[in-house]
Amino acid sequence: MEDKKPVYADLSLLIVAMIWGSGFVVTKNALDHVLPYYLLSFRFMISFFLMALVFFKRLKNINLEDFKAGFIIGIFLFLGFATQTVGLNYTTAGKQAFITATNVVMVPFIYWGISKKRPDKYEIIAAILCFIGIGILSFESGLKMGYGEFLTFLCAIFFAIHISAIGYFAKKHDPIILSIVQMLVAGVFSIIFMLLFEVKAEMPREALFPILYLSLFSTLMAFLIQNVAQKYTTSTHAAIILSLEAVFGGLLSLIFLKEPFTIRFLIGCIAIFISIITTETKWKFIKDSSLNKY
Repeated sequence: MEDKKPVYADLSLLIVAMIWGSGFVVTKNALDHVLPYYLLSFRFMISFFLMALVFFKRLKNINLEDFKAGFIIGIFLFLGFATQTVGLNYTTAGKQAFITATNVVMVPFIYWGISKKRPDKYEIIAAILCFIGIGILSFESGLKMGYGEFLTFLCAIFFAIHISAIGYFAKKHDPIILSIVQMLVAGVFSIIFMLLFEVKAEMPREALFPILYLSLFSTLMAFLIQNVAQKYTTSTHAAIILSLEAVFGGLLSLIFLKEPFTIRFLIGCIAIFISIITTETKWKFIKDSSLNKY
């Protein structure tokens, strides 16, 4: 059973990628009705209160070190979503998907700096291949670094640090407590920014379902699963599997937004799939097959 925990962890992260992929469609709908920080405030605070209510007994064991770790994770969670959501107002979704996905390449090197654990050649090759695949999947026109692209590039850095920080702290702290604290921190900062920059925020009826979906599934469930799963896998594994969010987002966009299926989309998906195989197996099955011939 112990040997299967990394497998279950990777499968759990795949579910997270599916949930986040669906979030592209839902978030697009939500931003038609509410402002970014208003959306983030409800998203994080609803998740915080529900999680704190369900796991109230676990909070009795919280200590200062747990809070510090959760605070660090929460800061980068907020910064990632804030720069991504605001940046989307100044750039196209295709450019943002491409730039955001570069966090896959950044993670092994950021985690190397945090834990002194050097990424192996397969992880580096897989991360680069995944970066190329997402680029093929998302890149449609010339890439120009405007204000929106700059914010999105910052978003990629923040998400890479967030993933690396979870990988580092989840092995030393209760992942449930980390999840609760990071939601609180991200929610508080979202409220502060909402009050500073979005004084006329309103809650139209059309925004209720998107906000509840993003709070319950894309935030509460997804980040809880992520924090627990990353306790039994590496940050690079997590980053590459979570990058499938773009694939699921593309598929759901085809279904619900009626976007056309293209050869570019297919090639991008294949490249990402190969990167997953590379990091998960390191192509050992080919090596074993070759050895069995002799």
